Amino acid sequence: MPTVTVIQPTITEEKAAKIHCAAYCRVSSDSEDQLNSFMAQTRYYSRIFENSQTEELIDIYADEGVTGTRDDKRSEFQRLMKDCRKGKIDRIYTKSISRFARNTRDCLKNVRELKSLGITIFFEKENIDTANMTDEMMITIMGGLAQEESTSISQNLRWGIKKRMENGTIKMCTPVFGYELVDGNLILKSDEAEIVRQIFDWYLNGYGLAAIAQMLNALKIERFGRTSHWTASTVGVMLRNEKYIGDQLFQKKYTTDTLPFRQVVNKGERDQYYYSDRHKPIISRDDFDKVQNILAENKKSFKGIRQDHIFAKKIYCGECGSTFKFKCRKNKNYWVCRLHDSESDRCSNKQILEEKVISAFITLCNKLWYNYKQILLPCQTALQDLKLKKFSGNTNVMDIHKEIAKLK
Repeated sequence: MPTVTVIQPTITEEKAAKIHCAAYCRVSSDSEDQLNSFMAQTRYYSRIFENSQTEELIDIYADEGVTGTRDDKRSEFQRLMKDCRKGKIDRIYTKSISRFARNTRDCLKNVRELKSLGITIFFEKENIDTANMTDEMMITIMGGLAQEESTSISQNLRWGIKKRMENGTIKMCTPVFGYELVDGNLILKSDEAEIVRQIFDWYLNGYGLAAIAQMLNALKIERFGRTSHWTASTVGVMLRNEKYIGDQLFQKKYTTDTLPFRQVVNKGERDQYYYSDRHKPIISRDDFDKVQNILAENKKSFKGIRQDHIFAKKIYCGECGSTFKFKCRKNKNYWVCRLHDSESDRCSNKQILEEKVISAFITLCNKLWYNYKQILLPCQTALQDLKLKKFSGNTNVMDIHKEIAKLK
């Protein structure tokens, strides 16, 4: 028989380190009862880990008054995911799946990513622990229910708003410049109303939108009690606003029916509701109609380009970083820095003929085409490496995280 020799361990087992935990809380509105729930959640998680021998609370991530249907709207949730990718967290506690996410696709995507990083999640209400699960069926079912609940609430709210618009009981949520909001009604503010009249008067006397914006900035006119930077687009929106003649048009925008919910401009897809003589006007209907006619004529005469033009939002100013915009002057097309166009003293880059822009673009394309091996291929490789690092795509790191998860 062979002789068996037992080799005693030379390294003593160290005391297991505490598991680094995080808590995630969220409420979807800033109403009083929701804020009480929010405070209760944060207090609960602050106390639960005080005397724990195995777990240590690293941080509480709390989104207040934001929707759960979109990840990009939740800054604290994004901070939580970043800290997880950095290896700061081992386990996440949250009240329920609906607090974690109300979009099934986003919920599963985040659960899978955290699982691949070796991070477990415990949903207290549903008593679901991803550390003890071998499949995603339960999370999918509960996430789907949370999503349907969110969709149902949204539809009920929109139905109520639509009925109030139909019967004339709808109230304003935010005031426009020149008015203040009192119990949902627009009340005229005399000092701001005078500025509104001046803006319409300037435009009727031949001043352009950019020129009016420059004059308002020079006068340091405040909006809603704070210093504001006036732009040509801001002035244009004011000149088209029917509220200055005492009318109100509701449902200029509407919310989509499917997740993620988005607000889009109503171009005829939904009903609109126009109320006449609802509050005290600032501008006469005659002057307002004259302004609309001038705006319409200027729009017809403007030889502009579509927003999907190859150069739109693609040319950046080398001095200030602003995007270039298209302008037509004396039957010639130009591209000019937005900041220089509105405030020339803040940026010295002048307008460039479109022919020169096109010529420079073609030259650049030709250089890249003939030198793609020296320029484009290394750039592609560098971008792929960066993508792998950003999304924790390094296989060695992933293997280590999986091994950590198995050991836990």
